[in-house]
Amino acid sequence: MNHLEETLGYRFQDISLLENALTHSSYANEHHGGHLQSNERLEFLGDSILGMVVADYLYRNLPTLPEGDLTRIRASLVCENNLVIVARQWNLGAYLKLGKGEETGGGRERPSIRADAVEAVLAAVYLDGGIAQARRIIQKFILDNMSEMSNAGRDFKTALQEFVQRKSGQALTYHLLSQSGPDHAKTFEMEVRLNDVPVGSGKGRSKKDAEQAAAKAALQLLEQP
Repeated sequence: MNHLEETLGYRFQDISLLENALTHSSYANEHHGGHLQSNERLEFLGDSILGMVVADYLYRNLPTLPEGDLTRIRASLVCENNLVIVARQWNLGAYLKLGKGEETGGGRERPSIRADAVEAVLAAVYLDGGIAQARRIIQKFILDNMSEMSNAGRDFKTALQEFVQRKSGQALTYHLLSQSGPDHAKTFEMEVRLNDVPVGSGKGRSKKDAEQAAAKAALQLLEQP
């Protein structure tokens, strides 16, 4: 716990709040006859705190962007993928309290559990130290890395489709270039073509991931002035 507090840069006055934030429902249900509180209520509160702080930051720092763009950026910043990145930075999986079934089922590495725990920890900080402390942590681990976080949570295929649809008569197609490696660890290479002209390629552990990488490369090419 002390190491987690050091990572957060925050020392709890009421350590039970942090302990509650790390208690998964599977653990709570297996102990104290089901009367131990899980982190689900804290997760609910933390989700709103995170959304509000991010929305406030975007509103103040991106004054020319319309509502639709602000909504898209906020969604990319607070998505599960990015919260898992934060959880990894905090080594949060090591502190989670899980029930036996969830533990043996790999729950400590389950993205949804780790992402929910991040939100719960943010709520615990808010209840213990106020909105300024929660805002500081969100700023440090998410907003200060906004460019990387936006890309990590971005759906490049959708973004590419929206980009090319600005002109009529545009057609995107994805093609498998190669696949290599054993069945349990294959690598795929995909190419995306605009009107049958190659505009980007990328590799991934699945065809879906490779398509995302190809779309990202295409966007970087097509968005150049």
